[in-house]
Amino acid sequence: MAGWGEAERTSHPGAGLAADDQSGSRSSVLETLELLTPQQVERECFGRLCEQVGAEEEVCLPSRPELVRVVRRVVLRVLQDWQLPQLLEVGELLAGELMANAVRHTGGRRVGLRLTRRPGWLRVEVRDSSRALPCLILAEPGNENGYGIKLVDALSERWGADLLPRGKGVWFELKIRERTV
Repeated sequence: MAGWGEAERTSHPGAGLAADDQSGSRSSVLETLELLTPQQVERECFGRLCEQVGAEEEVCLPSRPELVRVVRRVVLRVLQDWQLPQLLEVGELLAGELMANAVRHTGGRRVGLRLTRRPGWLRVEVRDSSRALPCLILAEPGNENGYGIKLVDALSERWGADLLPRGKGVWFELKIRERTV
């Protein structure tokens, strides 16, 4: 698994405009990403993720609250493109929860999104620059926050978080039950 920001395994909008390395050009890539509209981000991410059916690639996104909706739409479109209608609702919901947590709790300027399909499984991962691991918490009744990881735990086959050299990846997996005709 590539470490956060390793350019040889990360694709993202703006990648051709500046190298994503340690020499200071990372800030120009981030600035380019941050200038994209949600529609531009969605278009770029959908195209790149649809091409990556089994690859270990990720798309890089600016860490902005309005992009949670974009991630949900992109995941929905990718799952439709991959002909996984049985996973549309749960995949969209849980990807949105992971993205919302990354935006709300980590304080980084960017997040990575990765969808991987393997025989019998779909894995969705959101990477961020924080090394603080997510945990299940008891949400206060009536509170609209605090249910994200609880939903991920309840609706996915399995989930977890992996520490990376520069951050973490939080993921969930869903079993693909092949349709019989």
